[in-house]
Amino acid sequence: MLKGKKRIHLIGIGGSSMNGLAQILKSRGYEVTGSDRDSSPFTQRLIELGIPVFIGHEASQLGTAEAVIYSAAIKENNVERIEASKRNLVQLERSVALGEIAEEYSEVVGIAGCHGKTTITSMLARIAQLGGLEATVHVGGDTDFLSGGTHIGSSSLLITEACEYVDSFLTLSPTIALINNIDNDHLDYFRDLDAITDAFRKFLAKLPQNGLFIGCYDDLRVRALLNNPPKQLKTKSYGLSEGADYIAKDISFKDDGSPVFKVVHKGEPLGRLELNIPGTHNIINALGALVVSLSLNERFEDIALGLLHYTNAKRRFEFYGKRNGVSYYHDFAHHPAEIAAVLEGASRVKHNKLFCVFQCNSYTRAKTLFTKNVTCFKDADFVLVPDIYPGREIDDGSVHAKDMVYAINEQQANKARYIATFEEIRACLDNEAKSGDMVITLGSGDVYKQTRKLL
Repeated sequence: MLKGKKRIHLIGIGGSSMNGLAQILKSRGYEVTGSDRDSSPFTQRLIELGIPVFIGHEASQLGTAEAVIYSAAIKENNVERIEASKRNLVQLERSVALGEIAEEYSEVVGIAGCHGKTTITSMLARIAQLGGLEATVHVGGDTDFLSGGTHIGSSSLLITEACEYVDSFLTLSPTIALINNIDNDHLDYFRDLDAITDAFRKFLAKLPQNGLFIGCYDDLRVRALLNNPPKQLKTKSYGLSEGADYIAKDISFKDDGSPVFKVVHKGEPLGRLELNIPGTHNIINALGALVVSLSLNERFEDIALGLLHYTNAKRRFEFYGKRNGVSYYHDFAHHPAEIAAVLEGASRVKHNKLFCVFQCNSYTRAKTLFTKNVTCFKDADFVLVPDIYPGREIDDGSVHAKDMVYAINEQQANKARYIATFEEIRACLDNEAKSGDMVITLGSGDVYKQTRKLL
């Protein structure tokens, strides 16, 4: 639907994915404008790159646009979308537009999985930025080293996050697909875990015959797809489990929790990787980025350099500051598997006591994932749970943060406490956390904003 169009207006251009989409469009010769409700570092970066950005929404801002791309947050009653409808302009939702633009590249790598895809994709962006990979890379997050989430490189190879939520990754037709894991997330959309697995199978079916499927062998559902893909595909696997094509061996951790390890390919050592981000889960993420890069014929030494100089995307174990000698971090983790991985990484960083502040951002998620058999907080010494952040949902009274506290304490008594507000949590931490302790706040709502209150 964008074919033959050259002037494109993006509504919600300051979004983490939308701003990157704007940069890709500009690099491919489109005339790009956009608007957003508020200014941000993303919108400022776009202006620096010569892309006009309007703050606020007005019908006149469409100018001479021939097509409109809008983010999922922009509804039909937006004044600019109303104007686009009056003019009978093409209107595409962000993921659909990304799928169309991806068709302009001869090779497309889709990085998928319920957890870790932002980290793997941004690792690939760092490798590309430092010359170890010739690719345009589109990350659904924010990184300091890119001043955003997009690296503009090759005009023939695109590497992009492929998100499973609302099946948006089915708009892509990749030539290479990586799946890092399949888990019971987004149950406000998917019926159950079988439906989620089926969505990933459909994603793989988008690959061409003999396309390449790269999968994490540690994840049993991904392993099942590796053993029985939906069509004739080439496969490569990675992980910590014996049987994977690429395995991390001889793992050790530095004082800051960052791993050093050897990579072995089918019994043959390839070399040593060193990271400067903590956690065992990031070994797996780095292996995924490595296998993608090697599959694109890049040199191990160049990949290793990019991974050595990789720093986390924002809201991924991000250091926020110190108060009274206590170190404060924040992470986007909101699913039990992510929480367990982040806290394992945090536990490897030198500290005394570890306080975890977890705000669930969904009533559905709270009910389905945090009211029974909650073991993901085992590496924290204390867990403080404020009121649930409503997100996209309305509180129907069927679940409360206290129910989550009860479930956590069923596994480890007296570990968790309900403290309704972040102001009260700050008072608690000022009273109980001592110099040398660590606080990590977790959640995908506005927890990153609330964390500032703790400082």
